[in-house]
Amino acid sequence: MKQIIAMGGGGFSMEPDNPLLDRYILKQAHSKQPKICFIPTASGDADGYIARFYNFFEKQLCVPSHLSLFKPHVKEIEAFLLSQDILYVGGGNTKNLLVLWKEWGLDQVMRKAWEQGIVLAGISAGAICWFEEGVTDSFGDELHALDCLGFLPGSSCPHFDGEEQRRSAYHELIDSGHMQPGIALDDGAAVHYVDDSMKVVVSSRKEAYAYKVERLQVDEDRLETVYLGNEKENT
Repeated sequence: MKQIIAMGGGGFSMEPDNPLLDRYILKQAHSKQPKICFIPTASGDADGYIARFYNFFEKQLCVPSHLSLFKPHVKEIEAFLLSQDILYVGGGNTKNLLVLWKEWGLDQVMRKAWEQGIVLAGISAGAICWFEEGVTDSFGDELHALDCLGFLPGSSCPHFDGEEQRRSAYHELIDSGHMQPGIALDDGAAVHYVDDSMKVVVSSRKEAYAYKVERLQVDEDRLETVYLGNEKENT
């Protein structure tokens, strides 16, 4: 079973006091104590980002590790990644992520991991990279369409409610024909794909949603979303 969990925002880096999305990701692995590897390429392997990953996941029932391309510490990268249960890709510059992955051959390794049933997960850049196209600010302040890995069909836009320009930019790109229709994700919302089909949309906040965005003068339909918390607590 191939799995991808794409988060528009949230997780340990954006909601450190709300573990719902990250714990959901851990539950999708086939191991009771899954090996989870953080891949922070899009951030330039920022030390603080890596530290926040360990600060959260070392307290969970899992075996955390990370892969750095800027300060390599793993000799056999492919074997290392394919030994994991979950590959968790961080946010940052999607263009840089894709260029570096291709140079290191990680684009092909990621496809192998996906096809072998390793859970692929990610936030922001680590979410849109799996689709055919993504909305990115990799080129500066303006938002543009970017060709991505194409594991999943269509396009994707993260931070749909978290950044003011995201919604209008995504609508314009689709309506003008510069981008395929696709899925928009609020911060705190995640879409879980099994094989090539959407299984469920989950959220860490009651007002976080995902949307199917299409052409035809831009049609935006909010998708049914399962809130992972309850009325009294969200931890």
